[in-house]
Order: sequence, then structure tokens, then C-alpha cells
Amino acid sequence: MAVGTNIWTYFEGKWHQGDIPVMRAADHGLWLGTLVFDGARAFDGLMPDLDLHLARVNHSALVMGLKPTMSISEVIAITHEGMKHMGKDRPAYIRPMYWSTSGGQGVIGPNPESTVFCLCLEELPMPAATASQTVTTTQFTRPTLASALVNAKAGCLYPNNARMLREAHAKGFNNVLVLDPLGNVAETATANVFMVKDNVVMTPVPNGTFLNGITRQRIIRLLREDGFTVEERTLSHDDFRKADEVFMSGNISKVTPVTRFDDVEYGPARVAPRARQIYWDWAARGQRL
Repeated sequence: MAVGTNIWTYFEGKWHQGDIPVMRAADHGLWLGTLVFDGARAFDGLMPDLDLHLARVNHSALVMGLKPTMSISEVIAITHEGMKHMGKDRPAYIRPMYWSTSGGQGVIGPNPESTVFCLCLEELPMPAATASQTVTTTQFTRPTLASALVNAKAGCLYPNNARMLREAHAKGFNNVLVLDPLGNVAETATANVFMVKDNVVMTPVPNGTFLNGITRQRIIRLLREDGFTVEERTLSHDDFRKADEVFMSGNISKVTPVTRFDDVEYGPARVAPRARQIYWDWAARGQRL
């Protein structure tokens, strides 16, 4: 899914310029969807929480039944090397991936010994600080651990999110506020979600139906250190309709205000701009490329 032209791909032990072919027609990961990935960000010469994203992709591989073949330190070194090719100050999406090329016992499951690693760096500008989204409801829900690999960042989970977004776009909205099977708000189709009411920041408590995002965890910590009260709660659509402010957190955009939920329009955001600023301030204190 190339959205830019400045792409570098690490595959089979070396860097290649461009969006090169890395899968074959009979690869198990293509045929039966045994692919996991993660996404980190490079911007302003920084790569915040890269180690946590790499730890998560290795965990996702194990959940999928794959065999992680790269250590965190190895991929960090490879990423630094790749960013030199791309341009170390360029904004990039850092996408490590694992998949299987052959099936194991019973064919349906992957053969862990056939696990393949790939790292793709794609230049992708950070959204402007003024970017925002609108959300609506959806007929679809997040799955549970009993029905899907929700404890992994797996490619096979995303078609469910894609149909939510098609529904939202058909209704004239950017995104959805999706529920878990019990009727509680889980997240949006693309990111974790927060709401603010009476100066208290609230976010759905992780219950095994959605990933407890790395950027989500970082934003919670930073807001608390900045003096905000942040609570993980069971929240409903009605709670969000009554909110003073709503915003999203995710790796691609970091912090994005939500300006509208169906027919409810939110006033000027106060917490979201502050969350974005303290995230950038924290990232700037980290190690540069």
C-alpha cells in the first residue's frame, strides 16, 4: 500500500530502493494471512518508542505461531542504516513484518521455521497540528480473543476495520467509534480514543478486544505527569456524546482531535493540543538519529 515514492525495503539481508516484490504466489502468509507487522515513526530526526514497537512485532509473531528471527537491537541498527538511505530527517513510517512461506502440520497453521522478515521504510509526512477527524457509529464490532488474534497486530484483523471505514465514509464521516461485543466503546477503526469530561481525561479500559496502543500508553503517562487526571473506564456511546472533547492517539498521527460524533459537535479542543505538544517535547528529549 505505497502512498509515497521514497521507499526503502530491507529483505533477505540487504537494503533495496523502492517498493520491491517480497512475496510469492504460494507463500502461506499471502494465501492464508499469517502476517504480522508493526508501525513506528521517524520525524524531526527522532524515532520515539521504536524499541517498544519492535518488541511488539516479535510478540505478535509468536501469537501468530511464527518464529521471530530478528532481535530488537538488530532491527534498530538496520533501521538507522535504512534512514541514512532515505534521509535521516525525513518523516517515515517504519514497518517491520513477519510472515510464513509454508504451512505447518495441517497446512492451515504456519510453519514457524519458514518465517520471513522484512522492514519497509516509507516516507510519510506527519499530519498538520490542525488535522482533525469526525466519527460515527458502525454496525460492526471488535472481535474477542476467543474469535481472533486481537493480542497481535495482525494483517488479517484489518479487513474488519476497513468495512467500518467504508460504512463511515458512506455516511459522510472519516472514522467510527467502534464497540466491543458487550456494547462498550473500544477504539476507532484506526486508533485508540480518549474523551474529556469536566477536566477528567478518560479512555476505554483495555479488555482484550483491542490493542493497548504504545502511543496510547505514552500519552496517558505524559498527561498524568503534566497534571491531568487520566482514568481507564468502561465507556459508552452516550458518554462520548456528552463529552467536552474527544481525541485519538495512534502511531501514524500521534494525537488527532475529533470535532464531531454523529450530530454532536465538540467545541475547541484544549487537552488534545496539549497532549500533542507534550508528546513532541518528550520525543525531542530522546536519542536522535
